[in-house]
Amino acid sequence: MALVNLTPHALTVLPREGEAITIPTSGIVARVATARAVVECLPGGIEVFMTSFGEVTGLPEPREGFVFIVSGLVAGHPSLRGRTDVLSPGELVRGPDGQPVGCRGLSRPA
Repeated sequence: MALVNLTPHALTVLPREGEAITIPTSGIVARVATARAVVECLPGGIEVFMTSFGEVTGLPEPREGFVFIVSGLVAGHPSLRGRTDVLSPGELVRGPDGQPVGCRGLSRPA
């Protein structure tokens, strides 16, 4: 099985046992189209935006033997329900300095 990282950065997966696995970015990024509109302005000029989510772009059609790793936002998009070949990074793991060092496994949206 080939793991294809469709995020903009390398992904380090920390398995239950064994060494960390780093999956380099593929150079293709899957995204969800977004549109933002100001719906309110709070005191001090702080704008409040409403974000609308559109279609997923950059995600290939299912291919036998391939698993596509995308952001949680992409993986949770309603149009992808039932796609068992789309996963997102699992629980974020931080080092002692608070910086991300990897993720615990991969996740499938409910």
